[in-house]
Amino acid sequence: MPNPAEFDDYQDADDEQQVVEIINPENVPSSDLPLSDTQLDLVRQSGNPGQVKFPIVGIGGSAGSLEALEHFFHHLPLDTGMAFVVVTHQAASQAGQLTQLLQQFTRLPVQTAQDGMPVRPNHVYVNPPDQEISILHGTLLLFEPTQARSKRMPLDYFFQSLAKDARDRAICIILSGMGSDGVIGLKMVMENFGLVMVQSPDTAECSAMPRAAIATEFVDYVLPADQMPGRLLEIMARPPQSRRPRGGALSASEPAHALQKIFILIRERTGHDFSFYKRNTVFRRIERRMGSHQIKEFPLYVRYLQENPDEVDQLFRELLIGVTKFFRDQEAFELLKRCLLPLLRQKPVDSTIRVWAPGCSTGEEAYSLAILLLECLDAVEPGRYLKVQIFATDINPEGIEFARAGIYPENIVGDVSPERLKRFFTKVDSSYQIRKEVRDVVVFALHNLNKDAPFTKLDLLVCRNLLIYLSAELQKNLIPVFHYALNPSGILFLGPSENLTGFQDLFSPLDLKWKISRRLEGTSSLTRLANFPFSMSRHPAAPAPASSATILTPAARKDGPFASLVQRLLLRHFTPPAVVVNIRGEILFVNGRTGKYLEPAPGLGAMNLFEMAREELSYELSGAVHQASTTRQEVVADNVRVRTESGYQLLRLTVRYLQEPELLAGLLLVAFEDMPTSRKVRAGKAIAGSDLTRDAVVAALEKELQYTKHRLQTTIEEMESSLEELKSTNEELQSANEELQSTNEEAMTNKEEMQSLNEELMTLNMQYLSKTEELSQAANDMKNLLDATDIATIFLDNDMVIKRFTARVGRILPLLPSDVGRPISHFTSKLRHDTLVEDIQQVLDRLVAVDANIQTTSGEWYAMRILPYRTLDNYIGGAVITFTEITGLKQLEERLRASRSFAESIVETVQESLLILDHNLCVLAVSRHFGAAFHTNPDEVKGRPLAEFAGGAWDQPALRRELQRLLQGAELEFEDLALTVTLPDRAPQAVRIYGRHLRSDGQHTECVLLGIKEIS
Repeated sequence: MPNPAEFDDYQDADDEQQVVEIINPENVPSSDLPLSDTQLDLVRQSGNPGQVKFPIVGIGGSAGSLEALEHFFHHLPLDTGMAFVVVTHQAASQAGQLTQLLQQFTRLPVQTAQDGMPVRPNHVYVNPPDQEISILHGTLLLFEPTQARSKRMPLDYFFQSLAKDARDRAICIILSGMGSDGVIGLKMVMENFGLVMVQSPDTAECSAMPRAAIATEFVDYVLPADQMPGRLLEIMARPPQSRRPRGGALSASEPAHALQKIFILIRERTGHDFSFYKRNTVFRRIERRMGSHQIKEFPLYVRYLQENPDEVDQLFRELLIGVTKFFRDQEAFELLKRCLLPLLRQKPVDSTIRVWAPGCSTGEEAYSLAILLLECLDAVEPGRYLKVQIFATDINPEGIEFARAGIYPENIVGDVSPERLKRFFTKVDSSYQIRKEVRDVVVFALHNLNKDAPFTKLDLLVCRNLLIYLSAELQKNLIPVFHYALNPSGILFLGPSENLTGFQDLFSPLDLKWKISRRLEGTSSLTRLANFPFSMSRHPAAPAPASSATILTPAARKDGPFASLVQRLLLRHFTPPAVVVNIRGEILFVNGRTGKYLEPAPGLGAMNLFEMAREELSYELSGAVHQASTTRQEVVADNVRVRTESGYQLLRLTVRYLQEPELLAGLLLVAFEDMPTSRKVRAGKAIAGSDLTRDAVVAALEKELQYTKHRLQTTIEEMESSLEELKSTNEELQSANEELQSTNEEAMTNKEEMQSLNEELMTLNMQYLSKTEELSQAANDMKNLLDATDIATIFLDNDMVIKRFTARVGRILPLLPSDVGRPISHFTSKLRHDTLVEDIQQVLDRLVAVDANIQTTSGEWYAMRILPYRTLDNYIGGAVITFTEITGLKQLEERLRASRSFAESIVETVQESLLILDHNLCVLAVSRHFGAAFHTNPDEVKGRPLAEFAGGAWDQPALRRELQRLLQGAELEFEDLALTVTLPDRAPQAVRIYGRHLRSDGQHTECVLLGIKEIS
């Protein structure tokens, strides 16, 4: 666990949360039912016995949710201490029906919500049809819908208000339903440390809504509806973690440095350091994850993180949770639009508008800015072309990937106007995708705000609701970075809970409510960027060496610890007026009233002791300071005379060389102490301790002269030494200058190379753009080709994973666009063919096509063909399955087969000698009368040529000629062809033969009917 100092921020979590969210006073009436032990604990913890802070459970559902509600309330005890608000999609004709049905499932009071109705524990409230329900200060409020029925999102509407009103007491439950309503609301519940439950999709009648909620990865529990009440009671039975008083001791289960250990585990796993996040936010997120796993002690959670790397990823995602949506705070975006128009009109034609949106999350705000700027460009004068370039950054790679795709659920219709939906979005199945023209102006990238270099030369910087999660220290470091990144008169757009306190010299407010500001010139922000990238390590500063301590910056003079050390030293050793100076006489600190001894120098003022000293003190001060700095000993000069307003005054001048503490080492303390002064001296008629004799004056002058010579000699020696040092320094500077010139030449060469490389990259980029357009066109052609063929086609890789499929496949396999990337073996087809997977594997193994005609369970017939997928370089990259519908062909075959059977049966049963021949004069059918008349077995004759059976008795030129004419269409029939047929072992027979060319549906066939009229 963190040490006690780290808990200071955590103890004030509620105070800091007020900056982020609305404070909700809980004036909620209690229930008519008796309070449970859990409720009584909540009353005691609230500190106000008349104020009950009970959980409020929001239950949302749509199609198929009635059965789930029945299971939920059937297993819900009578006394839970929670209030339940049921929000579903209801038609106007269902008014009151859901309330009556739910009352049959539970003994709790169930009533339809009314405007202004306060919620009570152990009560169930149902939203009325065709009205949107919200909650404020524990009171339900109803609103008339402003959107079309198909675009309403009642679950999101209620869950968002519930999250703001109940905060960590909010519980969100999503049951069966279609669509994705509730996704935005559950994120806000999670952001406010509430609890999120979702019905298991396997038990939901309609699993779309639960699956959409689970896809956010911000769900605490996925359970069947009948298990949810039991889990809720388990969670409420656990006592909430109480806040320790400021400075309170840590328990044994919370050892020091547990928080740092968690930070280290996250940094090792993700590479990101969360030590600069606000402690209250971090602790709330950690407590939520601990509660989800029923872990009560922080060391156990640290161990759990070590053993489960996936939990580290989940904690990382939860720390990054950000509720964002399109055009959040519509009024703010409209005001920003008015602020941007003058800036855009001032931009030169063909210039670029550069925008940076750090902390873009899943991209809604970045795309909102892109849409806003495109609309602004339409508002400026026609023909004025400006390029828009938006950099949207975040540290979450999953969020960046989601944002790049630009596909959002259909519940965005509540935030985006129909005009913008039509112009900037494309409907894709049950989602909306940002059009390519908008996606092209936004560049998404991974970027860490506190260590990666900022984007510069910006016209607009939008950082909304990100700074509130960061520590005050990091906030103060980032504001100068924002100032540095913006162009002159650039605009900074912050969240409504963020401010620029302390940076009024950098930004001028344009709107105080929505925190829109303009960059100011003058004070440079470069001096505040010296420590970038910012280090969040809390290491004590290394003590400065004595040599460097003699020169302190003005910032050090104002430093609190410095002033405290000086005052403490003065109180220990001195009480008279004194100053602290460095060896050059620059005054760093003044104690007491020194105006009697020091006065401002004429001209541009400078705080220098030698310039400010009165004329009589200049000689003594200079000598004492020089002697003290040279010998590092204390120097005292008595009976120093100085002229004051009331006459001359004798004083004791003390100069002490400071060696401790380390911050003051190398400085000099100069003290002025008045001494008793006689009337003669005050009048200027005598020198203290002696009479005004000639010898005394000469002795004093000689003494001063000797001291002056000594000082002059010392000064000359110092100047010579300084001259030698300057010569040496000059030589070093000359050498350094030559090196810098050489480096400059290399830099110029590198610059030319970089320019050449940049031109090559630009050329390559243009080629890539051209290739991308060609690829996009090819993809469009491919899609239209596949759609035009109307053939069900599935593309698989070598692992039988679906890569692409046409819409026609839906009649055979239940595939959705989201199923791309799943193995085909996971789906059950409608084909009466159990070896589909084996056939695909056979094609992949043997590279031989498989063809089959297969019938579906609904009676349709398809010609299935499985081919290897070959790339342009003849590499096998999977398989292609095509299903061509042949239901009509199969039905035609059945009809032909039935017609042929019917015709054959007629021919066989007629009492006349008949033969049916095909185009090769082979027998297709023969009547029984023919077989009896010519002693022929009909079954043996079928399929044989007419010329071969009966020993060639029927192979006669006249008959063959007439039959050929019929088959060629020269004639349709012939009559009374007289022939003599000699059968084996039989006497010759005279016969009369007729022939007909057969027709079917008015069309000629390739069959001939041959009949024998007379036999003798």
